[in-house]
Amino acid sequence: MGFLSDKALREFGFASVGENVRISDKASIYRPDLIHLGDNIRIDDFVILSPSVKPFYLDGYNHIGSHSSLIGRESIKLEKFAGLSGRVSIYSSSDNYSGEYMTNPTVPESLTRVESAPVFLGKHVIVGTSAVILPGVTVGEGSAIAALSLVSRDIPKYVIAGGTPCRVIKARSRKVLDLEKKINP
Repeated sequence: MGFLSDKALREFGFASVGENVRISDKASIYRPDLIHLGDNIRIDDFVILSPSVKPFYLDGYNHIGSHSSLIGRESIKLEKFAGLSGRVSIYSSSDNYSGEYMTNPTVPESLTRVESAPVFLGKHVIVGTSAVILPGVTVGEGSAIAALSLVSRDIPKYVIAGGTPCRVIKARSRKVLDLEKKINP
């Protein structure tokens, strides 16, 4: 995997770029002017970042695994130490599937009903492979989302949650807060 050089990152047109940012040269980035990147970011091969109206924020110490996508009209924010395994999809916009409207971006917007809402992943959130997070969801600080989960509702702080639909399974340790102090004393 090749990463973009520091010079290429600075010239890419991001809204902001911190230190130690590593983005694969195979990632697809749309509207970089709406993407804020903190320090210590790694974005792997074949990731898609596609904000269309509101900005996306990666606060720092974030990893986005290969083949993941963050797409939508509303804001998506990953607080520090939040990470995505491979093939995770986060949507801040979604078509209405009721049958009352048409779906897809090739038809006139007047015939569709795209529903949009911000998505927020708190500090120390980890999302397992192939999980899907839908518009309007907040995943509370320190929570872990199991692989293959469909997250359509908010998840509280420091729990392990999983399934389709995603539900709380059990509490999660808060030891990550002590470990963080070794990085940020």
